Amino acid sequence: MTNRLIDIFICDARLGDPVLRTYQFILETSEAATVGLALTKAGIAQGPEDPVLARKGCFGVFGKHKDWDSQIHSGDRIELYSPLLIDPKMARRKKANQNQNAKFQAAAAKRKARRL
Repeated sequence: MTNRLIDIFICDARLGDPVLRTYQFILETSEAATVGLALTKAGIAQGPEDPVLARKGCFGVFGKHKDWDSQIHSGDRIELYSPLLIDPKMARRKKANQNQNAKFQAAAAKRKARRL
């Protein structure tokens, strides 16, 4: 078997505006094309325990979370995500409570206006 050339895109959205770069690397016959291998060959990470990518959910392929050993193909876009600033469940709960409070206050104002 011969070596293969893999073309991928890496979109780094960890700091500021997303930056999209193309990478090409040669895949040796004994190597499998994985997310981890691509990130290592691109010089972004040293290994699966690298502190740069240690947190869960910090990278994916085409918007879907992937693991270090997930297979990739030529033409795939690996995305590096910034950490979440707030838990999405907490944000939805907070917004729902604000909406409920606003409705309650509007109804109380209507009742008060009717009395006057």
